[in-house]
Amino acid sequence: MATTDLFIKNMVCPRCIKVVTTTLAAQQLDVKDIQLGKVTVEGAVSEKQLHRLSEALQQEGFLLIDDKKQQLIAGIKSIIVQAVHHSELDEMKENFSTLLAGKLQKDYHYLSNLFSETEGTTIEQYIIQQKIERVKELLVYNELSLSEISYKLGYSSVAHLSAQFKKVTGLTPSKFKQLKAPERIPLDKI
Repeated sequence: MATTDLFIKNMVCPRCIKVVTTTLAAQQLDVKDIQLGKVTVEGAVSEKQLHRLSEALQQEGFLLIDDKKQQLIAGIKSIIVQAVHHSELDEMKENFSTLLAGKLQKDYHYLSNLFSETEGTTIEQYIIQQKIERVKELLVYNELSLSEISYKLGYSSVAHLSAQFKKVTGLTPSKFKQLKAPERIPLDKI
């Protein structure tokens, strides 16, 4: 049986997958595979179904993407979010450019140029933003030392992490930890 791929913006965590799965089930669409940013359903999806699904997803904070370039951008973001927030970067065997080119089956230079043109920032800057948000999260949890966080996120040293953190946030990691209500940015807003 044929399948249909649907691309969904703002899926950034396992909870998002659960909400999208429930939304698709409510629309009587049979999910074959679901990942951050992409869902494969059994059979064809009619325009009427797409419209209803789009409205239902919007109510949950997601957007159905039909433009091919926007689908690629969403794919890039999903792969980066998955790697930074749901994997161990110290165990990553390849760099981000190889990972993105391989998973999306596109030349990295094309992906990089498209991302920069569309998002107004580079893939590298987007990765840094995601890593800094992950550092903030780990600092708030207070379960790991800065050295452990540095290693876990694939930084070459604590000094490198600290310098990058200060450049992005204006604060050192220790100053950030001292804040009563540390400011974090939702992943789908980066």
